[in-house]
Amino acid sequence: MTPSKPVQRIALTAGEPAGIGPDLCIQLAQKSQDCELVVIADPEMLASRAKLLNLPLVIKNFDPLAPAQAQQAGNITIFPTSLKTPSICQQLDKNNSPYVLETIRLATQGCLDGLFSAMVTAPVHKGIINQLRFKNFSGHTEYIAKIAGGTAVMMLATKGLRVALATTHLPLSKVPKAITKKGLTSVIQILERDLRQRFGLSKPKILVCGLNPHAGEQGHLGTEEIDTINPVLNKFREQGFNIQGALAADTVFTPKYLESADAVLAMYHDQGLPVLKHLGFGKAVNITLGLPLIRTSVDHGTALELAGTGKADHGSLALAVTTALDIVNSNTLLF
Repeated sequence: MTPSKPVQRIALTAGEPAGIGPDLCIQLAQKSQDCELVVIADPEMLASRAKLLNLPLVIKNFDPLAPAQAQQAGNITIFPTSLKTPSICQQLDKNNSPYVLETIRLATQGCLDGLFSAMVTAPVHKGIINQLRFKNFSGHTEYIAKIAGGTAVMMLATKGLRVALATTHLPLSKVPKAITKKGLTSVIQILERDLRQRFGLSKPKILVCGLNPHAGEQGHLGTEEIDTINPVLNKFREQGFNIQGALAADTVFTPKYLESADAVLAMYHDQGLPVLKHLGFGKAVNITLGLPLIRTSVDHGTALELAGTGKADHGSLALAVTTALDIVNSNTLLF
């Protein structure tokens, strides 16, 4: 008889309290889970939101010394973290930004300390966090990497498509200077390694977008492909990597290319992610590669206008939890 696998303990941050993050956590708690989800959030805020949503919720405090137990429907385990000020649905409050960042820090540190097997994050609002004193906050991915170390690579996945990013949350004007040989080499190494180790692909095929229209048109529309991108790709091909590019981004996302590809590497956020979200919005998951921990997230933002209405769809959060658990258990992933 095959011994059963131990129950995994996964941290779940509730995100921006004025947004749909708390709603999604409560909706997710309505169904039983194969793991113990530990929601890092303010318990009073969650209780109030559950009442507003008219959803049953039994709250228990997290006990790190107790063995992990699979989550029962209608129950939620809380790692209590207090809001700075009471939260109101759909109304951002910069004074709660330290609370949001603290939930991320606790989840990250808990993974590094072995308290959690993985972390899953609900969406945060970058603008409100930067209104206080966190002027350099550009997103979850970068913030977690500062705490955990490593080089974070952002990849979103849905059925039939994986898109990784050479740069993450940067103004478009700063992207060209951020595309360097050293940085691109590191991103490709991490992407190829994690596609093998976490997705079970023995020799993944990676398509790499150019930065400029038509991949620079032999230098007539930009020289980043000639000066930076292609020399890096040539070195990887010499090492036996199955890599193709630099390719024009306006044609790489077509069946001709994608049917045999395992991942696409886009040069910047809005080059690749609009295509993926058009294909699988609400059914995609954000996976952070290159860190000494497992982190997944939703494929959407805080959707303030839906907070407290009961109309938010928790599908992406459920998928993020499933994906994190599959990676922990080394199961075959959906993507």
